[in-house]
Amino acid sequence: MLDAVARLPVSTWRCTWEPEGVRHLDPMAQDWHAAFHLGSSDRRIDVVDAFGVAVVCIQALERRITQLPEDLHTRRLQLREPTAPQHAQTDSGAPKGRAQGAPAVGSG
Repeated sequence: MLDAVARLPVSTWRCTWEPEGVRHLDPMAQDWHAAFHLGSSDRRIDVVDAFGVAVVCIQALERRITQLPEDLHTRRLQLREPTAPQHAQTDSGAPKGRAQGAPAVGSG
């Protein structure tokens, strides 16, 4: 649901009967209905539905924030882990311990 809220277009508008200086900031009801399929009409956003979506998004953000320290700790540990050792190469490009041009053990 958090992703749907993030993608929801938001704009300013006013009702035709309101004075010119009055503006509202909100998603359009049609966009809201298409995103969440909540409410009885695509002509208005019911307050109870807006409140429910807001609570679910707050909960999702809280879970993400709570998880951040653990994720950061895990990533720091991963950065500290040594990588798998690579075969050392001689100047000739052949692995150390094998003469240049000599076949590798087990090759035939």
